Amino acid sequence: MSNIAFFPVREPSEDNRPGKRERTKVANRQAILDAAREVFGELGYEASTVRDIIRRTGLASGTFYNYYKSKEEVFDALADDGARRFRPILRAESERAVDFEGFLRGAIRAYFHFLREEHESWRINRPAGEVFPHARPTPEIQAVFDEVHAALAKVLEHDHAPAVDLDYFAAACIAVAREVGDKMLERRPIDTEGAADFAVRMILGGLPALPRP
Repeated sequence: MSNIAFFPVREPSEDNRPGKRERTKVANRQAILDAAREVFGELGYEASTVRDIIRRTGLASGTFYNYYKSKEEVFDALADDGARRFRPILRAESERAVDFEGFLRGAIRAYFHFLREEHESWRINRPAGEVFPHARPTPEIQAVFDEVHAALAKVLEHDHAPAVDLDYFAAACIAVAREVGDKMLERRPIDTEGAADFAVRMILGGLPALPRP
C-alpha cells in the first residue's frame, strides 16, 4: 500500500483538463455541500436555512440557486454523495462473504461504522428531539438498493436457501438497518457492534433470537 506514494502523479494534459467554467461549477457545488454539512451539524436540520448555508459558502445567493432550489435538495445531494461512497464498501462485503449470515453481519457492521462517521457531529449538536430526516429516493440510493438486492440473491443461492420475495426481503433488511442505525446514533456511547448484532439477529431469527437485556 505504501508503495503507491512513490509513483508520480501525472497531471492531466491541457486537452483532457476540464474547462475553467466546469471546474468552477464543481468547486461551487462542493462548497455548498461542505457548508451544508457544517450548518446542519451545528444548527440541526430543521433550524437550518438556505441563508445559513449561503453565508457559510461566501457565494452569492444567485449562485446557490443555480445549483439547488432548497435545503431539501441540498440534503438529497448529501445523501446521494454518501450512497455513492458506501456502494464500494457494500460491494466489497458481498465479494468477501461466503454465506448469508456473513454477508449480512459484514454489510450491516460496515453500514453502521459508515453511518457513525458520517453523522456523529450532526447527532451531537442537533437540537434535542429533532427527527433525523431521510433522503427521498434518488438514483444513487436506488443503486444501493439494487446492490443489496443482487448481493442477497447471490448469497441466498449459494446457501440453497428457500425461495423468498427478494424485493420485500431487501427492503426489510435495509429498513431494519436504517432504523436501528438511527437509534444507535442517539445513544452514548455509540455501540456499532451491539447495534449490528441486534439487527442481524432480528433479521435472521425475529424476536426469539434477540439477546436479552
